[in-house]
Amino acid sequence: MRITIKSILTICLFLLFKNTNTFAQGCVAIRSTGGIAIMNEHPDSTNSSNSYWIFNNNSRYYKSFRHFVGKQEQFQRLVLHNNVINKVYTQDMTLTRVFNNRWSASINIPMADNSRSQVTSGSRFSTHSFGLGDINVSGYYWLFNPAKAPKGNIQVGVGIKFATGNYNVQDYFLTNPATGERTLKYVDQSIQLGDGGTGITTEINAYYNFTTKFGVYGNFYHLTSPQNVSVPKSTAAVPAVSTASPYTADVFSVPDQYLVRFGATLAVNKFNFSLGVRDDCLPTHDIIGGSDGYRRPGYIIAAEPGINYRIHNVSLYAYAPIAIIRDRTQSVADIRQTEATGVYKQGDAAFADYVINIGVTVKF
Repeated sequence: MRITIKSILTICLFLLFKNTNTFAQGCVAIRSTGGIAIMNEHPDSTNSSNSYWIFNNNSRYYKSFRHFVGKQEQFQRLVLHNNVINKVYTQDMTLTRVFNNRWSASINIPMADNSRSQVTSGSRFSTHSFGLGDINVSGYYWLFNPAKAPKGNIQVGVGIKFATGNYNVQDYFLTNPATGERTLKYVDQSIQLGDGGTGITTEINAYYNFTTKFGVYGNFYHLTSPQNVSVPKSTAAVPAVSTASPYTADVFSVPDQYLVRFGATLAVNKFNFSLGVRDDCLPTHDIIGGSDGYRRPGYIIAAEPGINYRIHNVSLYAYAPIAIIRDRTQSVADIRQTEATGVYKQGDAAFADYVINIGVTVKF
């Protein structure tokens, strides 16, 4: 049974990552959620008396440049060349300790290199951020005994996201194109390295194999952020947020975020092909705590093709979520302004067309 199931999907990274975010993001600050390196081995394909390590290194890149208000694309931004362009490169390193065929724990350490290009008074300039993101530590458990449930199983996980990423990165903004004068400000929320708050992560990962080659999978991930806002260390020379309004606090919000992902996998020799749908969302309101502060809520529904190839204890993979629906929803500030003025308000955000994820997973 072990040999048969191991060749099924190897589970191969079909649940490879929560962060194929993620996943056309952009101005909607949905950050990397790390890789599900834990899920790259079927719980019945390993000796329950032995423990081992799994290391996953995932590279994610996207370029957001298409502006949306709700689901309506703002084509004029491209025509006028005044669109915002975010380029985000994230390196996620995840180390997992599998204690047996049911229990495991992991730590995810992200590094990010971000840039944001925007236009002021007809002149384009860029701001940047680089460094450590928010570290996540999680524990996982398979609900069913693999010996009694060889065709399918459900894994649950709980973790803590620590506020290790700098949430008040500063750079120089072009304020006077004629003289080249620049002013030091906090960079946009979408390229900040962290959100400034400690959060609780919950996960559900599941699969079911119909045959030795074909199966289905599903993932659910939620980050709960009880903290309301993060408060940058403002000075007279550095305003707290470059895009503040009278209807929201002059600080960044610490938002929740979630991911829903499902699809099918097909094993062909050492290759595993997958095709699924994913929904990445930064909601308007948090489940716990306030939702004040500045945020750009929204969601992306994407088709997610993927391929991975396994050589002994090494798996190579590539995933590329392609955006189908992009929706910049109303923020708390938008809602407050609508209620105060009687005029409907909904801000915009830039989204990417696709996200590229490539990486390697090593079992040792």
